[in-house]
Amino acid sequence: MSITLLFTMLLGFALSISIAVSIGGSAMLGLALFDPGRLIVAPKEMFTAIDKFPLAAIPFFILAGNLMETGGISRRLVDFAKSIVGGVQGGLPMTCVLTCMIFAAVSGSSVATTFAIGSVLIPALIKHGYPKNYAAALQATAAELGVIIPPSIPMILFGVSAEVSIGELFIAGFGPGLLIGGALMLFVHLWCRFKGWGKRDGDGRLPFVQATVKAAWALLMPVIILGGIYGGIFTPTEASVVAVFYALTVGLFIHRELGLKDLLPVFRKSVISSAVIMFIIANAGLFAFLITRAGVPDAIGAWLTEVLKSPGWFLFGVNAALFVIGMFIETSAAIIVLAPILVPVARHFGIDPVHFGTIMVVNLALGMITPPFGVNLFAACTVARVSLDQIVRHLLPFVLVILGCLMLITYVPQISLALRDLVYAVPAPAIAPQ
Repeated sequence: MSITLLFTMLLGFALSISIAVSIGGSAMLGLALFDPGRLIVAPKEMFTAIDKFPLAAIPFFILAGNLMETGGISRRLVDFAKSIVGGVQGGLPMTCVLTCMIFAAVSGSSVATTFAIGSVLIPALIKHGYPKNYAAALQATAAELGVIIPPSIPMILFGVSAEVSIGELFIAGFGPGLLIGGALMLFVHLWCRFKGWGKRDGDGRLPFVQATVKAAWALLMPVIILGGIYGGIFTPTEASVVAVFYALTVGLFIHRELGLKDLLPVFRKSVISSAVIMFIIANAGLFAFLITRAGVPDAIGAWLTEVLKSPGWFLFGVNAALFVIGMFIETSAAIIVLAPILVPVARHFGIDPVHFGTIMVVNLALGMITPPFGVNLFAACTVARVSLDQIVRHLLPFVLVILGCLMLITYVPQISLALRDLVYAVPAPAIAPQ
């Protein structure tokens, strides 16, 4: 059955059938061919896959991000970030990265970050003389931080799939997020100096104090959300509801840029995005159940243990595989299918599952900006009104920068675990890969 499942799933990908349908269809076909009497298992396992309390956070974080975009919060964050880094050459691309880092602290979604920040900054970058293709590539890359800096939807999925603390995963994401964000800002600054771009990026920049006052309510949002989670006031799932309530209140009554007539389109957009993710999760859950029942995870684990003799080689092999997989499989589906397979092997090698979770999320997030199925690329191309093939050339340097950061995150566990160990008082540090 396992060969049939894998073959039909890959065939579906090759025929450009949607990921959720390819995964679910292969699972249904496997059941129909090899165990037709148990087809009743399919709806049960699909429901079980989404019947998890932490998954309730996904639609609420998506809704919060859309409310922030429509309610003027994202524009104020752009002004704030520009007041900090916009005064140097290349300050506007650096503003793009910094704004995405701040917006990521409440949205949990890279696609939401792409639309919310890209709709403001891509036109601004083009107006300041940056090539349209470069602006789209930069925005797609920077928005990747939306799933690395907490709260993060892929981290929620990893925590549910691998039975790892979501709170620990969230706080472990700060180190990698800051590392990647800082590396991207340094790179775009040096690149703009090399190309001669952005010498007048400081034009129209608000003074820091004025920008901070204007963005005060927006900046308070991640403080409330993340402070509430780590202060033990509410769970990550409850935090998503607080984020929606806060964004709605600020947009309607404080900034007054969100009207009642805007709510229906925002709700519709959020429901569609949430339904797509939940449909993927349901189908991936059925697929993972059948693969597990067929003994594939145990077989793969035994093979990896036999072939890859050390934690260092295991992580290298996993990174290489995830990088390729991320190009073709949506991040959420890849995590749900692969996390239950790989996490037990990682534990066998003495790798902290929280550290391994950050590696998986950062690596698979690269799939959002690599062809042919990078969702951030399509979102950025939609905002910039360019074709995908036009921005690929500008993506390569960004991908190399993030790959370099991924290697550091992989082989220096304390980038992910230092803050986690401090906050959660973990007594024994993770075994460093050799």
